[in-house]
Amino acid sequence: MIGFAALAILAIVVLPQLWVRHTLSRHAADRPDLPGTGGELARHLLDRFGLAHVTVETTDAGDHYDPQGKAVRLLPRHHSGRSLSAVAIAAHEVSHAIQDARGERLLAMRQVLARMAQATDRLAGVFFVAAPVLAILVRTPMAMLALIAVGIGLLSVRVIVNLVTLPVEFDASFAKALPILDEGEYVAAADMPAVRSVLRAAAFTYLAGALISLVNLARWIRLLR
Repeated sequence: MIGFAALAILAIVVLPQLWVRHTLSRHAADRPDLPGTGGELARHLLDRFGLAHVTVETTDAGDHYDPQGKAVRLLPRHHSGRSLSAVAIAAHEVSHAIQDARGERLLAMRQVLARMAQATDRLAGVFFVAAPVLAILVRTPMAMLALIAVGIGLLSVRVIVNLVTLPVEFDASFAKALPILDEGEYVAAADMPAVRSVLRAAAFTYLAGALISLVNLARWIRLLR
């Protein structure tokens, strides 16, 4: 039973990551018929939406929008690539810049919580190393419950960040990037199903992290039983 549970958890965490990678690689071939690269499209869209102050840069740290640095950062293959994946990912990250410029509530909330999570993640790292020693030193039930409560509290911040991130990602993909690409005719109608798949994968990029944080939180909550 324990082995089955472990396999189920592994599947829940790993399969979304594999699906995202498969989807992006499936549409990663360069297309000479596309009018520009992902980086060029990002620059064009930023200028179109009055965001000339936002830069477009390459990175090896994963595609993302940096709200502090006001920069859309793309992997080299998406920045310089002329593929459907490059175009869709560029539009998705520009959509985060649009969210930021409009002061959208969920993105602002995510930024505040993410900064808080950086501190709680560091504390959690120290706590989880020290927890076994503390468990030996404190033998009273109330002290043990206090330890568990600390663990749950530290993990809860990251869970909340991940849960808030998901609707932010879906908004970027489907409420912004998809209409921009479709209505602006940046991509042919025949290619829109593929673009939709890539945007869905982009939105689900953080799903694995959300699932991992929920699994870790569930493990601590079980100790209260």
